[in-house]
Amino acid sequence: MEGAKGLQKLPMIRNRYFLALDLVLIPMAAVISFLLRLDPSVWQLYTYTTLVYAALALVIKPGVYFLFGLYRRYWRYASSRELVIIMFAALVATMVTMGVTIWPAPLVIAFRPVPRSIPFIDCLVSLVFVGGTRFSVRILADVWHRLPHTRQTTVESKKALRVLVMGAGDAGAMIVREMQANPHTGLIPIGLVDDNRAKIGMTIYGIPVLGTSADIPLLVQKHTADEVVIAMPTAPGPAIHRVVDICRRVGVAYKTIPGVYELIAGQVSVDQVRDVRIEDLLRRDPVRFEQRETLDYLENKVVLVTGAGGSIGAELCRQIAIYRPRRLLLLGHGENSIYQILHEIRHAYPALDIRPLIADIRDKDRLDTLFSTHLPGVVFHAAAHKHVPLMECNVAEAVSNNVFGTRCVLKAAERYGVERLVLISTDKAVNPINIMGATKRIAELLVQEAAQRTSRAYVAVRFGNVLGSRGSVIPLFQTQIEAGGPVTVTHPEMERYFMTIPEAVQLVIQAGALAQGGEVFVLDMGEQVRIVDMAEELIRLNGLEPGVDIEIVFTGLRPGEKLSEELFAATEKAHRTGHEKIYMANGRRHWDRQELMDALDALDALVCAGDSERICARIVEIIPEYTAGANAFEHPLSVGKPHNLSEI
Repeated sequence: MEGAKGLQKLPMIRNRYFLALDLVLIPMAAVISFLLRLDPSVWQLYTYTTLVYAALALVIKPGVYFLFGLYRRYWRYASSRELVIIMFAALVATMVTMGVTIWPAPLVIAFRPVPRSIPFIDCLVSLVFVGGTRFSVRILADVWHRLPHTRQTTVESKKALRVLVMGAGDAGAMIVREMQANPHTGLIPIGLVDDNRAKIGMTIYGIPVLGTSADIPLLVQKHTADEVVIAMPTAPGPAIHRVVDICRRVGVAYKTIPGVYELIAGQVSVDQVRDVRIEDLLRRDPVRFEQRETLDYLENKVVLVTGAGGSIGAELCRQIAIYRPRRLLLLGHGENSIYQILHEIRHAYPALDIRPLIADIRDKDRLDTLFSTHLPGVVFHAAAHKHVPLMECNVAEAVSNNVFGTRCVLKAAERYGVERLVLISTDKAVNPINIMGATKRIAELLVQEAAQRTSRAYVAVRFGNVLGSRGSVIPLFQTQIEAGGPVTVTHPEMERYFMTIPEAVQLVIQAGALAQGGEVFVLDMGEQVRIVDMAEELIRLNGLEPGVDIEIVFTGLRPGEKLSEELFAATEKAHRTGHEKIYMANGRRHWDRQELMDALDALDALVCAGDSERICARIVEIIPEYTAGANAFEHPLSVGKPHNLSEI
């Protein structure tokens, strides 16, 4: 508490004081401009002109400054953006003043014409006065927080940590800046580290760049650093991993800021500094893309997200909100999860029209009511049962929700004129050996059929596992580690494609911009990762040693599991799109519409009867590549098929 009191001793200068200063400095700037421009011998001739110009400036300029928001800002955090605003405000205010001086002022008052160079001089002097008074607050605040008495109170309330910041780019500079501006965080930046040797020896906000990542062991010892903060949001996973390994060897604590995909809606903040997670080590190079197309199909549109309370659905809502839709509809079956994402987005985007819709996607009448009421133009269909072993035990429910729920959504979309629909699919739809994958493949067929029949931009986007989703392996491992182990892995050779949720969703939204109709887009998932390697790394991130502190136990494959996943079937070819991380799967056969509808009607009757064996047999007729109940060892990856899309 003492530290907080110490920080509050610096008084906040309110904007009314700036207005009072401007009322004094505006006419002073006008007078100084004339004094600088004119020879002393003619000052007396222009006395009246000076007074008229100063009076007009005093009347006009405060109003212009108000319109530019110069009396509504918190100048303690002024930045280059505020400086640009001040420059434009000073320029416009001077131009308006000069314009009034030329006309209509001479019609009312007789005075000598104002010399043509006066406005330029006045603009520069006004800029110095207006900018100087405001930025002096920023300078004063910086000096104040560097005084010994402010640092002392911080140390008394909380032991300050001496921090090395890895990354001397924009993110590192922002972190250093915020640490300096907020000493109550208990973080003192003592140096920056960057692998760009050209930066070594430079200073950022008074903090020197001391060396490269290889120098961290020496720098930690020399400067008695307590912690390394990795401020490299655009760096790929291997780069983060290398820094983490160095910190482990030295025995220094390490934290990071989120990756660029997680920062899509905001800037870097010291509040975002957190422990390194497994997804940080699996990051890939961020992809830069033109967002104009994305904005075109989302901006000012009514956008509906089904399954909005789930991991993928919720992230879709977060990122769609950035593109300023006219209305965002959150549709879900679970009220608690919908409430949570509703509260989060309303807090982040208070001006956004957002509506929570509680419904089951299999309820045709309810969907009709919602679609006819809100008339969405874009639909992201993320609602589905996704847990493989659970769906193997609940075959009828998986088909009912994933197949017939999707059909209900598609029918409502067609009936009420939805222009664009994006189905969230999965790599498990490729040569499926489990009911979840089989149902998602049928959902892909339904989307393709609807797109072909309606000529609308209805597409599917297929990708693998996402890190940190509910029911995924990472939260399970973390729970097991916190309980003291063991960590259970099904098979030592089990591997999966992984992607962070924010990255996957950003690519899904971009795939929606590429949609023409009927495509199955496939996201580049990188290389498959062994599950046991992830388990070992997660144990190390918790400060423990695999096999010593925490045991790893292999439990055997579960029903419906493969050792490896695929992104394309043997009959499919990968085609590049205009986006380097999005491919298109071409080559699988399309069903005749009537034949497909008849097969689904028969399947629907079996679902109502709850006959799992006959359901699986019927699904094989619809998608022959489905091998119900097959052992993963009997279903290897197709020979010669690339694991990595970069090989295509």
